[in-house]
Amino acid sequence: MASSYPKAPQRKRPKNLNLLTIRLPIPALVSIMHRVSGAFLFMLLPVLLWVLHQSLANDESYQLAQAVLHHPIAKLICLAVTWAYLHHACAGIRHLALDAHYGLRLNYARATSRAVLIVSGLLTLRMGIWLW
Repeated sequence: MASSYPKAPQRKRPKNLNLLTIRLPIPALVSIMHRVSGAFLFMLLPVLLWVLHQSLANDESYQLAQAVLHHPIAKLICLAVTWAYLHHACAGIRHLALDAHYGLRLNYARATSRAVLIVSGLLTLRMGIWLW
């Protein structure tokens, strides 16, 4: 059955399928990082709960957990978890404000995205100094 609507003209549009060359705006990067940090925290939750359980089980397991957590690689992992938590919290507050229709204009969205990156970075730096 033939359609009575005219056919849309076919345009040859360039396609960029290389994800490494696409320049995303800063609000999009912050939003993607918010999702990645949430997924990272969710997947790491069983490990964090196991370490907490081991540290509370008895004195020997507490000493073992403390010794493991004093290793530099464990401190880097703790710093990554700290960044993920702080970024996820700051970006979550930003998303709540956007849901309440605050900061929807482009210049405000860019400014709050930069603020999320700066605040979460500074707080992570502060926690890293305290951790070491």
